Amino acid sequence: MNIQLMRIVVDTTVDGPGWRSSVYCAGCRHACPGCHNPETWSFSAGESVPVDEVFDRLAQTEGNITFSGGDPMYQAEAFTALSKRIVEELHRTIWCYTGFTFEQVQADPVMRQMLPYLEVLVDGPFVEAQKSLDLMFRGSSNQRLVDVQASLRAGHVVEFEWDPYPKF
Repeated sequence: MNIQLMRIVVDTTVDGPGWRSSVYCAGCRHACPGCHNPETWSFSAGESVPVDEVFDRLAQTEGNITFSGGDPMYQAEAFTALSKRIVEELHRTIWCYTGFTFEQVQADPVMRQMLPYLEVLVDGPFVEAQKSLDLMFRGSSNQRLVDVQASLRAGHVVEFEWDPYPKF
């Protein structure tokens, strides 16, 4: 099984809290106006890389992982296989950016298989009219930081609470 991969960015702090590695994939049909990665829209962009090779590259890094794109949900089977290994073997958390809503992902039998392995799903399309530089880890105010595990337990969306200044 392969992932159509654009690049892996190591030691980034923009795609979730802390130092992490971001996996940028190819392929997105959302084509959001104002998207900051339009070069990832083509499903033939980048290179086809075996899931095991992507895992091996990530195993050489430190920190948690983020999936972005493109849209990883268009390659849900491969990203689910990668997610399972990351969580079970590397014991790291995963954030995933998608133009689909949590409800759409949960309703799709293929996409929802990734949910048990995700910490946060940054969901919804980027909407240029709702763009804000004041938002943490997302581009427009319609997008949510969904705490996936709490949402699965509750049966409805629970938004992720992040405190950049925790009290000790």
